[in-house]
Amino acid sequence: MSVSCLGWEKGQVEKYVQDSRNTLWNSLPRVDSLDALNGWLEDACRQQWQNQLHPEYAKQTVEQIWQSEQSHLMAITAPFDGFIEQTKRVSSTCLVMFERNKYSVPASYANRLVSLHVYPVKLVCIAEGKQVAEHNRVFSRDHNHPGHTVYDWKHYLLVAQRKPGALRNGAPFETLPEAFSQLQSQWLKRTGGDRDMVDILSLVLHHDEGLVEQAITESLKAGLTSKPHIINCLNRLLQPQTPEPVPLDNRLKLTIEPTVDTARYEQLRGTKYAH
Repeated sequence: MSVSCLGWEKGQVEKYVQDSRNTLWNSLPRVDSLDALNGWLEDACRQQWQNQLHPEYAKQTVEQIWQSEQSHLMAITAPFDGFIEQTKRVSSTCLVMFERNKYSVPASYANRLVSLHVYPVKLVCIAEGKQVAEHNRVFSRDHNHPGHTVYDWKHYLLVAQRKPGALRNGAPFETLPEAFSQLQSQWLKRTGGDRDMVDILSLVLHHDEGLVEQAITESLKAGLTSKPHIINCLNRLLQPQTPEPVPLDNRLKLTIEPTVDTARYEQLRGTKYAH
């Protein structure tokens, strides 16, 4: 909560914040999401500032004093990156645990240490100085629940490349997008389909996942679901679009229209060449 602190002692600020918390949380409504809770909290705080008189300047509200302080505040050059950092060891099944829930990490980091950045609504895994995974944070009020497992199927492509059969019974691949699932249901019915399916899934390692999914969708609509056809569709999507021709102004006309006369080329040869 942001409050006006101009002329306040530390104890006054702490008392104000504590009193405000008690007043606000006693009227907490039932909400469906954290965004809805934050929206309600912001509106409630502003309403309280508009009605509460400032303890040092009794003729003005907290809202009025806060508005007068705006010109004295420093500009924010970058958003505050607030998180709690924890060191986690990735399991052999490419998972890290946080608050009884498990989150997937790329298979290349199995049995290794990663840094887990805990944000209010997301979890970010950092390894070797770069972000390797990001998941929406799962909350549960049931402390007896065994916990959820959140997969990103792309994290297990390295495993599938070595063992294509993992596509048939692997839990991570149950979360494939709809177009990928439709293609998988067709290909796994034939011999060698699991290997071809892995090759198509691996395209997302080098190209945008949305484009790969669009190429598969177009192939399914056309009824041509062979691997070469899907790759051709993807290549067409990757090609830059031809720009529209620049419209010419109708007023641009030649003063002297050229004539079709090839004899002029003979004049350029001169007389020293035989005809």
